[in-house]
Parts: sequence; C-alpha cells; structure tokens
Amino acid sequence: MSTEQKPIDLLAGWPNPGLLPPTRLETAAHDVLQDPYLAKQSLRYGPDEGYHPLIEEIARWLTRFYCPKDAIGPERICITGGASQNLGCALQVFTDPVYTRNVWMVAPTYFRACPIIDDNGFGGRIKGVPEGEEGIDIDYLRTHIAKSEEDAVRNGNTEPKMKTLYSWRKIYKHVIYAVPTFANPSGCLMSLARREQLWSSKISGPARNRFQARYPRLVDIDRYLDGGPVSEWGNTMSNGSFSKIIAPGCRTGWAEATPKLAWGLSQCGSSRSGGAPSQLVASMVHQMLTSGSFEEHLRGTLLPSYEKRYRRLMQSIQARLVPLGVTLPKLHEDTAGGYFIWLTLPSGLNAEEIRTAALEEENLTIMAGWQCQVQGDDESGLDLSRNLRLSFAWEDFDALDDGVQRLAKVIGSKVTR
Repeated sequence: MSTEQKPIDLLAGWPNPGLLPPTRLETAAHDVLQDPYLAKQSLRYGPDEGYHPLIEEIARWLTRFYCPKDAIGPERICITGGASQNLGCALQVFTDPVYTRNVWMVAPTYFRACPIIDDNGFGGRIKGVPEGEEGIDIDYLRTHIAKSEEDAVRNGNTEPKMKTLYSWRKIYKHVIYAVPTFANPSGCLMSLARREQLWSSKISGPARNRFQARYPRLVDIDRYLDGGPVSEWGNTMSNGSFSKIIAPGCRTGWAEATPKLAWGLSQCGSSRSGGAPSQLVASMVHQMLTSGSFEEHLRGTLLPSYEKRYRRLMQSIQARLVPLGVTLPKLHEDTAGGYFIWLTLPSGLNAEEIRTAALEEENLTIMAGWQCQVQGDDESGLDLSRNLRLSFAWEDFDALDDGVQRLAKVIGSKVTR
C-alpha cells in the first residue's frame, strides 16, 4: 500500500458531516432557549412519555407520510433516546429472559443489535431467519417458532419467571427484529405480500406520492388487521430515530405502538428516573419540525444527496465489479434507499480475505458478510462468507468511485489467479 494513498471508508453507516444541519439546529436551540416558557420546559426533567409538543408533531408527521386509514394519535407515541436505546428499553419492559423463548432476527442483520439483545439475557437464544428477495422467510419462521413452542411446553415454561407483571407490562413469548424497509445490511425492501403474510391479511396498496411511504408499516398492518389487535397491547412496535435524518448526536427518537404498549414503554425504569431520555434536544427537534426547517433539510438536502450517492456507487459497481462476477440483490430502480449496498462475490472468493486485502493493500475499509451474522446462531445455515457491505453515506462523494475502483483491483487480482 502506498503511504500516500488516502484512506477511503465504505463501512461506516453514518451520515457524511456535510449532510448535517448545524445551522438549523443552532436556530432551533436559540428559539427554544430564548423563549422563557420553552426554555423552562426543555431544561427540566420531562414526563415519562416524552416532550408532549414533539409527540403531537411526530404523530402529525407520521400521519402525513404513512397515510394510515386513521390519523395517528399522540397516545400512540413515546419519545426515546434513539432506536438502539429504545430496543434495550423494549426488551427490559416486555420480555422475560426465561419465559420469552427466542428473539428472531432477519438475517443478515444489523450487527450492533445483537449485543443489545444479548445484554437482556438472550445469549444462545437469538435466532436468525433467512432473508430472501422479498424479505423474511415466513415458512422458516413459522416452522421454528412452532418447534420453540413445543420445547417450551415440554419444559414447563408456561409463565414469566423473572419479571413482575405490573399493569403496564406484558411479557411476550417471541420477539421478531426486522427492518422491513431498506434493511441493514442488505438494502432489502420487504414486499407488501410478505408484510401481509406476517398476519395473513390484506392491507391497502402502496402510496404513489414520492414523499409518502411506499408500503404500510407493520405497525399499521397490526393496527387494522381484522378490525384491530385482539389484545389492547398489540403485536408490533415501530422504532424510529432522528439520528440519520437530523444528526446522530441528537440521540432522540420515537416509538409507535398501541396506546397501552406505548405507555408501558415509557414506564421503563431508566426512563422514569428523570423522565424522558431526551428532553432538551426533543424541544429543538420539535422546533425544526414546526418551523418547516426539518422538511426543508429532508427534501432539499438529504433525499437528493443520498439518491445521487446511491446512483454513483451503483454505476461504479455495475461498471467495475459486475464484470468480475460480483452480483447484487434484485433491487428495482424505484427502491433505492437506506445506506448500504449488499454484494455477493463470485464462487471461490472469501469476503474476509477481500476485506483484509482491501485494507492492507488499498487503504479501503469495507464490511465482510460474517460481521452481519446473527450472534450465536448456528441453525439457519446462512452462509455470508462471500458477501460484502458497502456504505455510500459516510465517505465524500468524490471518493465513492475511487473506493470501488480499489475494491475492483483487489477482487480482480484474486479472480485472475
């Protein structure tokens, strides 16, 4: 490797610093802190469920974007400290490390979710569910859940063992972790048919407006199936975050679910100790939403920038890697999104060897497929030894093609041996 060769990072799943809105955040902070009433509210301990003005604005924003049959009410929203923090809180409140049988993760998966799940007592019981071109393998999931239930009944695991059943808590037998839209790392968009199969029911078709969601969310399907869930708790939680659409340092997100489940989530002990986990920044985010600053940033900066980045990386892959035998998932032109592109190397090549060589020989950082395995899973039989994940979000735009060119050099040297 030349010591003069500039490092290129196609691994980091972070927004490029040039896409962050410090001026908009500064304006929002100024507006909040210069208003005596808003400053008082934002600098105090917040209510358990979070900053109410932001809850109400998120409910309106989600209604506009996802277009459910009925408006989303604020009672369905709980403010969180971001998606990762909230995953931990949800597991703390709604699972029992003995009674809850398994956590099922669509595989390949977001690798940093595994330690969060493991920290909540599920080591050895995190199971991978293979992902196809349309999303989660429903038949595999159903078969293995049925087997898990048989084992639980045979072992007398019929009631929660570790958690107290407060009025705001329900203990679920199974947890499914999925990213239905532009999954990390595969970029897969779970089809409408596959989403419906999780509940075996039909929901309205995709929205057509570019600034509306393509498919209904799982939380919306659960909301309307057969007139609504039988239990007031429901079966689904949507876990959202402003980390990628404003800034990771905001550490602010939201969860949407039935009012009962949303309230139960807000009663997590770490949230009740001081209230909402993001009171000050939540007030700033609210200011950005109500002033129109957030929408301007989303539509004027993020969407065109990420689309441009995606097109640049895809064009480079098509020109430089596909001729070497590298293949991609069958994603359509109108399904671009997320941060990542998932590649499969030609037969005979090993992703870890390519990753190591790319770093040592070309100063290029990428992710090998094994890093996206479900931690401890040895049953799904998923082989990721030939997969790579490339990110188009973090590196400077002009470096994307150069990064693929370096990767092509490494792969080409292996193919021609």
